[in-house]
Amino acid sequence: MSEKPNISLRSTLASVVVIASASTLISILTEAPSISTPYSQNEGKSTVNSINQPINLKIILSQRQVILYRGKTKIKSYPIAVGRPGWETPIGNFQVLNMTKNPTWLHPFTGESIPGGSPKNPLGRYWIGFWTNGTNWIGFHGTPNPESVGKAASHGCIRMYNNDVQELFEQVSVGTPVTVVQ
Repeated sequence: MSEKPNISLRSTLASVVVIASASTLISILTEAPSISTPYSQNEGKSTVNSINQPINLKIILSQRQVILYRGKTKIKSYPIAVGRPGWETPIGNFQVLNMTKNPTWLHPFTGESIPGGSPKNPLGRYWIGFWTNGTNWIGFHGTPNPESVGKAASHGCIRMYNNDVQELFEQVSVGTPVTVVQ
């Protein structure tokens, strides 16, 4: 039986900030985030014992992949882009802190607002945040530059193909463990 995370505080967030570059921050503005806890049927690959196990994620930076597990059973792996030199993705044990569909990108200096779903939005249609220092955020998101996936190209975030991050978004929930290793 899976444990339901306490999301009352998380569901009232009005905005979050993610690292964009050394001199720029991106703000993701949302209405009250829609947070759900959908779990797949494991695509027919799980055993009876693993169906009741919680979902968890393991990011392997050197392999440029994130692996979705149910308990100890590997469900699927996805190619990713990771933080480039100077903006490395943090290593450690984390958990999903917030999830947002169609985040609006607000340029912190010009005030330009790019709505969620726009091809110009650098975050794509989905955001899954798992690290913050209280000001800056790191998480999974899509990208309008799919050629960057598989490279050390981000400012710490985990870039994914847009279809992949959508699929991942449907599998995880606030509280899902995220382990990042070299």
